[in-house]
This record gives sequence, C-alpha cells and structure tokens, in this order.
Amino acid sequence: MPRKAAEIVLTPEEKSELQRRLRAGRTEKRMVPRCQSMLWCAEGKSTGEVARMLQVRPSTVSQWRGRFAKKRLAGLGDLPRSGRKAHYQPEHEERILKLLEEAPPPGFVRWNGRLVAAALEDISADQVWRVMRKHNLHLERRQSWCVSTDPEFTRKAAEITALYLHPPENALVLCVDEKPSIQALERAQGYIRLPNGKAVSGFAHDYKRHGTTTLFAALDVAKGLLQAGHYQRRRRREFLDFMNEVVAQHPGQELHIVLDNLSTHKPKQDRWLRQHPQVHFHFTPTHASWLNQVEIWFSILSRQALRGASFTSTAQLREAMDAFIKAYNKDAAPFEWTKAAVTQQPLRSNIAHFRN
Repeated sequence: MPRKAAEIVLTPEEKSELQRRLRAGRTEKRMVPRCQSMLWCAEGKSTGEVARMLQVRPSTVSQWRGRFAKKRLAGLGDLPRSGRKAHYQPEHEERILKLLEEAPPPGFVRWNGRLVAAALEDISADQVWRVMRKHNLHLERRQSWCVSTDPEFTRKAAEITALYLHPPENALVLCVDEKPSIQALERAQGYIRLPNGKAVSGFAHDYKRHGTTTLFAALDVAKGLLQAGHYQRRRRREFLDFMNEVVAQHPGQELHIVLDNLSTHKPKQDRWLRQHPQVHFHFTPTHASWLNQVEIWFSILSRQALRGASFTSTAQLREAMDAFIKAYNKDAAPFEWTKAAVTQQPLRSNIAHFRN
C-alpha cells in the first residue's frame, strides 16, 4: 500500500514568502521548482501531478513535501554535505604563526610567504598567504612612525588642538610652514604607440634639472584658503619676509600662527614678535609635524600639481604652483582634521596577540 503523501498547509506568511521568491530575480534556479511545488501541493494537487508539471520525478517532489512538512521553509534548502576533507588543519596555522616569531633565514631581513613555505616544506605559499590575510599580517608592507620625545607634548598638542576647535574670538588661526627644495624637472613626455594599436601617455625616466625653489604657505584653518610666497632659500630672512606679507594681508587682526620647531622660526631674541604684538606663535611638539594642517595641503600640492609634471625653469614651476593655488582657493574648504591614536608594538607581540 503506497504511503500517504505529507499534507501541505501554508500559513499566509509562508505563502507570501514563496510567492516573493518566485517573483524575485535573484532567487537561485534550484529553489524555483521547490517553491512552486509547495504552492501547488497546498492547492491540493497530487505528487504525480506536480512532478509532471515540473518535469521531475515523483520521488523528488515527495522528498520536498516531506522536508517542508518537517522544517517548513528551511526544509527547501539543500541538506548539509560533508564536503572534501580540509587539507590544512589548525595545527598548520599554528606552525605558520610560530615560525613568524623566529628570525628569518640568513641573508633576509624579514619573512615573506615564499620563505615561510620553503621553511615549513609541507605548507604551500598560497596557504601561508591565506593565514596571513586572516590575521591581517602584511610582512612586506612598509610601516613608519614618528614618536614625539617632547616632555611638553600634551600641553603643546592640547593648545594647538584648542586653537583648531575653539579659536579665540575675532582672531585668525593660520598654519605656516615651508616646502623647501622643490625641483624643476624637465621630463620627456608624450604618447607611445603599442604593438596592439593602443596609445598610452606617459613620461620617460630620464630628466633634466633646472634648479629648485622654496614655497612658504599659510593656511587659514577656518576657511581653508592659502597664501603663498616663493623664495630661493628658507633662512630667517625669508621667513620674516613672508610673515610680513601675511600680517599685511590681515591688518589690525589678531593672528595665531601654528609653526614647527625649525630654528629659523624661533630665535632666542625675537625683535619681530615684539614689533608685532598682535601675532602669537604656537609651536608644535618635537617630531609632531602632523599637528600642522598645512602639511596636509603640501601633500595635496605634490599629488595634484607637481608629481609627474615637467618644468623647464624654476619660473615655470612657480607659475604652475600659483595657478594651482588660485584654482584651489576657488573651492577651498577647511579640513575635517582628526588624529587616531597609534600604539607602537613589535611584530612578536602583534603575532602573540593574534594567536591569543
């Protein structure tokens, strides 16, 4: 006597979900007949009728009915499969991480995936790289940091940060610094026709030097505007000449100037400051140039106006920077300046942290 088929009675929510899956364009192809079969079974159609309409075997529809009756919508999915046994086990990962704590082979300054695989022999380089990606280890990525040794770092950093966030009333906060020895390099540029017919633009690796120039810049923290001056050198004389231009640009206004600790910025006896009582200098801590926002702008200048460009003279170089500053000031905006906390840790402690 044939076994009675499982009865399918759908709730309104289940019926709505099955219809939604049939309409959805992203539903897996194998799920479509399963959803449709349950809707037809709920309408009273027999297993054989549903099988003929879907052009599948009756045993297949019977299996879907039984699984749906037990697990409802979850029963329409595939049963879990054991799959292929993993080739690499947790102990292989442990061996990779343990090896990274040891010194690299003689003649090498650091480990890489190929060296680790060669040392372990039974683990492929691809698996080594998978483990390192899993633990966010980038052995050949260059990292650098600069730790301030200034005993008054906290006070100076807090003072400058307060100027950025809460400037004195009716006062202007400016970040001032210089970018020295900007080279006027003449490069051979043009288009190259490749064998496949495509044309690419670029420049040759050889170049001709046409001298250097120094750019002094003052960044208005509140508006993001730039004021700049060109000089051949960056002595105290050039610095004060630029500062005279800055003061003349803002007559009668109180100025708070953020500067680094360069010797030309802070002599012991400063007559210029006594002659300009409305100007106040605020020096960043030692090895903390990132506190000066004009350094961000210098980076923008290098990327967008200098890198890869060709100049036949320092005059042409200066004209190019002036043109960039003019264009930049049209859409200038203040920086959303933040600084994340950075902790310096050796590689061994990092790996130990990952392993724990």
